[in-house]
Amino acid sequence: MAWQRVASVKDVPEGDGFAVTLGTLEIAIYKLGPAYYALEDVCPHAYALLSTGFVEGDKVACPMHGAEFHIPSGKCLSPPADRDLATYPVKIEGDDVLIDA
Repeated sequence: MAWQRVASVKDVPEGDGFAVTLGTLEIAIYKLGPAYYALEDVCPHAYALLSTGFVEGDKVACPMHGAEFHIPSGKCLSPPADRDLATYPVKIEGDDVLIDA
């Protein structure tokens, strides 16, 4: 794994998902307060991009069937999904958002 620049901090809206692709990985970046998080973007239940889902507090709901995930940890909180999401370390350098994936 290696740190890769994926966005500028101004690209990532507060409280919404921002989609990026690194090779074959589809990743959603979230900014919640001062913290940034990177999660697997595809819902494990059915192909739907969580970056287009509904964010409430520190949770995101799948736009297709409503499965919920904890953004900071990737933990699956409700069906129909049945597994946690992969998470990726994020760091900010200047105005750049970097992900270790």
